[in-house]
Amino acid sequence: MIVKIAIAEDNNFLIRAVKEKLSFFDDLKVSFIATNGQDLIEKLQHNHNLDVILMDIEMPIKNGIEATEIVKQKHPHIKIIMLTVFDDDENIFKAIKAGADGYLLKEVNPKDLYNGIVDTLGGGAAMTPSIAMKTLKLLRKPLQNSITTTCEEITLTNREVEVLEHLSKGLSYNAIADNLILSTGTVRKHIENIYKKLQVHNKLEAVQKAKKNNLI
Repeated sequence: MIVKIAIAEDNNFLIRAVKEKLSFFDDLKVSFIATNGQDLIEKLQHNHNLDVILMDIEMPIKNGIEATEIVKQKHPHIKIIMLTVFDDDENIFKAIKAGADGYLLKEVNPKDLYNGIVDTLGGGAAMTPSIAMKTLKLLRKPLQNSITTTCEEITLTNREVEVLEHLSKGLSYNAIADNLILSTGTVRKHIENIYKKLQVHNKLEAVQKAKKNNLI
């Protein structure tokens, strides 16, 4: 079986390097190259008969993580392997959350790249060993946090979120009232409700908890 591959990469030198690594294997075929995430999405409209996308992260117009999320929604059958120089926790976490099936560093040798593609097509997850270790640590951390945050299911009204955002900037009740065209008493009432919903006792705790729960 011929494995049909698309490369999403904005650097010409790196495109050539990846193509050269793939050229060692007769059962791999590069169907097309996209130079950014938007270009990839547009090309997929005309040709989504693909098995794998090798996706760079840092690209102009639309980056690889944004593109991964869109591609996975429209074409869930296509496997996406991030092929990047970034090995920081934030990028790994965002890529996995977006739906990436694997995560390899660009320094990967041809044989490991080939094995990664085959493993991913077989239902595995291609990962550079150092990335796999970081992923395990990442999975352990959010798991501990989610026990407290997701169970709470905090819901604030749009107005409460606006008040909280102003509060997080260090504004006084009067300044918040002026900005939102409200009375100071109404702002005070909103803040009381926010404290009650968040189960906190002061501004600092409210802002910290809201940020932790991605409310602001």
